[in-house]
Amino acid sequence: MTKTLQSGLLTESNMALFADYYELTMGKADFDSGNNAICTENYFVRSIPQGEYLVTAGLEQVIHYILNLRFTDADLRWLKESSDKSESLEQDKPTPDMSDDFLDYLRHFKFDGDVYAVPEGTPVFANEPLINVTGRSIDIQIFETYLLNMMNFQTLVATKTARIVHAACGRTCFDFGARRAHGRDAGILAARASFIGGAAGTSLVIAGKYFNIPYVGTVAHKFIMDRPSELEAFRDYAKSFPHNTLLLIDTYDTIQGAKNACIVGREMKERGEQLRGVRLDSGDLLALSKAVRKIFNETGLDEVQIFASNDLDEFQIDQLLAEGAPIDGFGVGTRLATGANFNPLTGEGGPSALPGVYKHVERVEGEKVSVTMKFSEDGSKSTLPSRKQLHRLYDDDGNYIKDVISLWDENLQDGEPLLVPVILKGELVYSFPDLAAMQAKAKTELGRLLEPYKRLTEAKKYPVALSSGLEDLLDQLGQNRCH
Repeated sequence: MTKTLQSGLLTESNMALFADYYELTMGKADFDSGNNAICTENYFVRSIPQGEYLVTAGLEQVIHYILNLRFTDADLRWLKESSDKSESLEQDKPTPDMSDDFLDYLRHFKFDGDVYAVPEGTPVFANEPLINVTGRSIDIQIFETYLLNMMNFQTLVATKTARIVHAACGRTCFDFGARRAHGRDAGILAARASFIGGAAGTSLVIAGKYFNIPYVGTVAHKFIMDRPSELEAFRDYAKSFPHNTLLLIDTYDTIQGAKNACIVGREMKERGEQLRGVRLDSGDLLALSKAVRKIFNETGLDEVQIFASNDLDEFQIDQLLAEGAPIDGFGVGTRLATGANFNPLTGEGGPSALPGVYKHVERVEGEKVSVTMKFSEDGSKSTLPSRKQLHRLYDDDGNYIKDVISLWDENLQDGEPLLVPVILKGELVYSFPDLAAMQAKAKTELGRLLEPYKRLTEAKKYPVALSSGLEDLLDQLGQNRCH
């Protein structure tokens, strides 16, 4: 029998099972014991892998998931049949994990709770509450895996891009990372997140269609090698794209490639056209960019721009520009799309992942409100209790001074509350801006974060304080734990 081929790509109709199994087993146990209190979970990031700030991204996909999550009959049938295969330790016959009555609960699932969140494109810091999800206990735990997947990855990439754009000092930066991203979903979501973080566009065409991101492209070595000569390849490309000719000049000899580009540039000028630029994709980018710039200037083609690619990141871009590389723009791929937490100049770094978590902080049953927190021998894994709000304070020039984490209903005189209502009683109440507006927000807000907090290395730690109410609650919980 011929195997049915699968794309491996999720669609809206099958994304309900994008959950770690323990979210369903806990739900089943809650259902059996009648526990479905109203609970709040917080999303926050324990620590920042590189630098001292993050740029939030991924919320729109999280909210889409929460509002559209439906378990189909096919999902539930598969769950029932597959869990029937689990072997019982006490009986000879298999015992199903998923009972019919719990599966029926899932069949009629619809979130009717509240979500408050920090808007995408906002700079934030470690341990700050970024999303509050409040709803029935069974319901809100089902979101954990998808929420963490979306927020951790997109925030990681948006932040990496913001660092790259900051290092480029106003020069254009593009996302070239789809081919190195960790999967197809990661490729398009990296394009989305990188645009929020400040990339001018992406090489991935579907991201242009799906998210309305500007998409760009030049020419590959294959195109050059498929012609009798490099010069003929350049002429062919210029003929097809006279309005946007950008030539790759390092297929054979970069200096000769620059000279051939000059020939085409002069021919284009005679036709009333203009060679936009050339791209360097290998070799000593500092020395080559200087040599190529000199060739173009001496030929009277001062307007031709130089773009660079080849496993770049913020550290290499910063070093190139500090040493005077006359590069006008950068294409960044692998280390952008994977959010690489690595400094190639020093060899320092860690896994390409963001340690964002989704933790239980409050439980309401009837009139009784119980705040919860995780105590841990490893202090880094302890959590802050209660549903919380995040406030930002500014100086007279509009620059960030500090953030304050408070209890949800605590009345602070100063500061702007950052968590805004997104879903109330199961209904969307927030108007998501388009990506261009998210990008503009990120650019504006990063401009309000002072330079010492944005340094690539040895950045100053941004002050994040706890409110007096939250401090008092922590003291009270600590005393109760001791007793």
